[in-house]
Order: sequence, then structure tokens, then C-alpha cells
Amino acid sequence: MALRLDSHQHFWQYNETDYGWMGHDILRQNYLPAYLEPYLRDNGFHGTIAVQARQTASETDFLLQLQSENSFIKAVVGWTDLKAENLQSTLSSYEGKVSGFRHHLESEPDIDYMLGTSFQRGIKALGDFNFTFDLLVRPHHLQNCARLADDFPDQRFVIDHLGKPDYSEAGFETWASDIKKLSERANVFCKISGMVTELPPEDPEDDNLAIDASLPYLDLALEQFTPQRLMFGSDWPVATLAATFDEVYDITNLYIGKLSTHEQELIMGETAGRFYSIS
Repeated sequence: MALRLDSHQHFWQYNETDYGWMGHDILRQNYLPAYLEPYLRDNGFHGTIAVQARQTASETDFLLQLQSENSFIKAVVGWTDLKAENLQSTLSSYEGKVSGFRHHLESEPDIDYMLGTSFQRGIKALGDFNFTFDLLVRPHHLQNCARLADDFPDQRFVIDHLGKPDYSEAGFETWASDIKKLSERANVFCKISGMVTELPPEDPEDDNLAIDASLPYLDLALEQFTPQRLMFGSDWPVATLAATFDEVYDITNLYIGKLSTHEQELIMGETAGRFYSIS
């Protein structure tokens, strides 16, 4: 049976200090494994990849603790300070426990943050331990992502949320040009995730608007990355700002229905399993 994985979701115990970025009451509550597990089970998933939501030293350990208590959490994408002097020892302590790391590059004031010497030294260290790296970026970062991928051709990168395009006619052209160039790097993968919270508000009389607005982006991502480098991610619970887990799943499942069974299996879990080394 093909491995079915949600490649991108989050857990947290809400507090205002750590989660000040949350601007809506829907998110200002606890979201823990017991809440997600029924959605995964009902939609036939074998497990999930828990991705960091805080840039704190304790975040990775928090996710690892949840993983130790819940067998359906198949991998953890944590956070650590890639510029830290003691990075090597920190990464060593997570070897065999964490699959990869992520940094909120979209929030850095300096667009060239990822090209800085100290940050790139951290990326090199990730490669020394075979950790993956999730790129949380926006369209204006994509050219730098290509440079980063070129600098570290053996490092596995994955673009979160299609690079967060703005889903407008003008925005598509720039995004499309840069995502095409980025996809030429064989070490870069892409997550079909985060669409529902970035798409324009839905017309209550048009149930297909989310699909219609996202189609050009999905088509291009599929063409450029192919199912071998695409993976489904629910972005739960952030996605609940706009849709239920089931609705997010249905949007993706409806879109990939035109593909072969093998291609669907790749997107719905096999690609994520290969990327994050999950058997």
C-alpha cells in the first residue's frame, strides 16, 4: 500500500508571547495531535510531518515530545538558530530524531538573509547531517532560493505553500517565471499547501472559486516539479482560517484526479516520504 502523508501541519499550545503573529481567535487556542488524528484517519493518511510554528529553542523538543507520544507523527521539521556558534553540537543532538529544519525567511527584513555568510554556513551544516530544509518564502525570495539551491546542490530543499503567490493576474507572471527557474534545480521540491489562506475571499455562490483561482498555479507547479517533487500539505490548523481539513484535502484530491494512480500516490505521500526519509 502506498504511503499517504500530510507533509505540512502544525501543533501548538497557545500563549500570546510565543504566538503573537496569530491575528485571529480561531488560531488562538490549543491544537494538539488528538485533534488532528481523526482527520488523518478518516481521509486514509498513515501519518503526518509536524512543522515548527515558533522560532524558539524549545520548539523542536516540543514537537519531538509529541512525536514520542503519537506514532502517526512520522517526522519533525524543527527550528534552530542556523547562525549559532554551537550549531554543530545542536544538530548532532538531533541526529536520527529530526528530519529537517525551517526558518521564517518570509519574515526577515533583509531579502538577502538566506545568502548571508553565517546563514549559509548553517545550511552547509544541515547537509553534513543530511537534514532537509523547508523554505518559507514569498515570490520575491524565489530568485534567491535558486541561488541558494545552486550553492548547495546536494542539500534537499522544499518550497512551502507554492512560495505564497498572491493569486492575482499580475502576480502570476512574476511568480511563474521565477518558479520555473527554481524548479530546474533537482534538489528543490514543492508543497501544494497554504492555498486556501492565500486565495482571494470566496464568493458564497461559487463553490468552485478556490479551484478556479488556484488552477494556473497548480498546473504550473505540476508541469515544472512533476509529481516526483510535489507533495500535499494541509497546513492545518492555519488552514482553518478559510477551510476545514476535509475541504483542503478535497481541493487537492479533485485536482489530481486527472493523474495516474501512481502520480496521485506520489503527491499524496510517496514524495514526502522520500524527501523526509520516511519508510
